[in-house]
Amino acid sequence: MTENNPITLKLDPWHELTRFTPARIALGRAGMSLPTRACLDFQLAHALARDAVNIPLDFASLARRLSTQGYKSLTLQSQAENQAMYLQRPDLGRLLNAASLSGLQNNAAVVATDAVIVVADGLSSKAIANHAEPFLNLLLPELLQKNCKFPPVCLVKHGRVAIGDAVAEHYAARLCIVLIGERPGLSSPDSMGIYFTYKARAGKSSDAERNCISNIHPNGLSYQRALHKLMFLIDKAEKLQFSGVDLKDETTDFTEKKLQQVNFLLD
Repeated sequence: MTENNPITLKLDPWHELTRFTPARIALGRAGMSLPTRACLDFQLAHALARDAVNIPLDFASLARRLSTQGYKSLTLQSQAENQAMYLQRPDLGRLLNAASLSGLQNNAAVVATDAVIVVADGLSSKAIANHAEPFLNLLLPELLQKNCKFPPVCLVKHGRVAIGDAVAEHYAARLCIVLIGERPGLSSPDSMGIYFTYKARAGKSSDAERNCISNIHPNGLSYQRALHKLMFLIDKAEKLQFSGVDLKDETTDFTEKKLQQVNFLLD
């Protein structure tokens, strides 16, 4: 490097837009390459995403935390015996193993059960470790206030979304609520999703019969907004007696309202 040929860092003209999104835009340039900071940030985000998938969830700790809040739980497992099998065989993550089926049978069905709540690690143990307990602390009292009867919260290791169907069928529950770790992105390794199905039954419920509330994490959808959307879907499903693609989320997000106001002013 000489005084006549210095290496300069050029900022992208879109740099101001970074305050509106966590997406990787306006990273700048160092010569023909990305700046060192942008490269290191990417490597860190990639490592966090891999950890979210591969580091196992501490189910015992989650069960203890729920117990201190006064809620019982039941720990189950899918037919995927380990994380590698879970990633390679999604079908096994949708089925409970023999020991878990036996555990459900030994856990006598609650008379007139209204709802089951299933918590599965999914593709991000970090999402469930960070967000399941605080969200349940909002959800469970809300269900109790609606006089909903529900059995112990089912904690499912190596579980996919459809794992809730067998639990709902066992308890003959109308409402099946599954909290699961979503596939981590490079800007959100701890995103939790909620799947709601009305009258879910093993081998009978399809993905089209589910409603999804996604992107629940500190930089995404708040617990309060997620709960508001879920309770709206539950109330509507109870009236219509179905869930899924024909059940529309008609709640309006705060951000959507602000965008509508901005568009009105621009027109």
